[in-house]
Amino acid sequence: MDGQLDTADHLTARQFVIAVKKLADALNYGTDRSPFLGSGIEYAQSRQYQPGDPVRSIDWRITARMGKVFVKEYEAPKQLPCYLLLDTSASMTVSSVKRSKYAVAVHIAGALAFACLDRVSPVGVLGVGGRDVRLEPSLSRAAVLRWLHEFRRYRYDEHTTLGRRVAELAPTLPNRCLVVALSDLHDPTAVPALKLMAQRHDVIVIQLQDPAEEGVPGTGFLRAGEAETGRVFVTRGSRRWVDAERTARQLKRAGVDHLLVRTDQPFVADLRNFLIGRNVLGRGRR
Repeated sequence: MDGQLDTADHLTARQFVIAVKKLADALNYGTDRSPFLGSGIEYAQSRQYQPGDPVRSIDWRITARMGKVFVKEYEAPKQLPCYLLLDTSASMTVSSVKRSKYAVAVHIAGALAFACLDRVSPVGVLGVGGRDVRLEPSLSRAAVLRWLHEFRRYRYDEHTTLGRRVAELAPTLPNRCLVVALSDLHDPTAVPALKLMAQRHDVIVIQLQDPAEEGVPGTGFLRAGEAETGRVFVTRGSRRWVDAERTARQLKRAGVDHLLVRTDQPFVADLRNFLIGRNVLGRGRR
């Protein structure tokens, strides 16, 4: 019942890390923006001078125009912690193409983790399958490498626990965080839990989809087995297992950014544009 990603990707441990870091470089997207004002390097606004303000911070242009002394304020650097929720359930490991949803999710999670560390933002991980894996956000590259190699191994009988884990995680986060969920969203309780978490935190969902989940045209009725429960059933080959468009609409109404990644198509450019266009990992702006 066990599997390992390198059996499909033909990567050694070193090659696996190199592939993940290469993807992280491709997702180069800058730094966090801060909601706090201080002595940072990016201009935020000008305000009227108060006793004790340094002379070098005077905004001479506005001072000359207004006839009163104004000083410049800058955005103070701030680290926005990031939690990666990685679905390790059996439905993620079953695939009709060369790369499974799980393999793509692990590569994306590793790339996002290294990209966070490059901009000095703490990153943690939470497994949302049958395994009890939770690492608090830190700036340790060694910790990222450890959980990356741990997640290379998987099982074909894990159940999805995304909805339950999200509900358990939310009350333990004292401050605002960036939460990135990588899952196929087969858990019916996942979307309501993510929508609730989005009321206090920045939530992004990267939904993985296998082409077979769109249906298999021309197959008629077929006998199939559910990967996580082992349940055998008869269904139409053209049936769509997950309505990604409907899910995206539900999440969008709740303020959750959503990206669909198909395992049979290139995803790096779409992922990079998604992160840049929505300023996903630059959250915290005033």
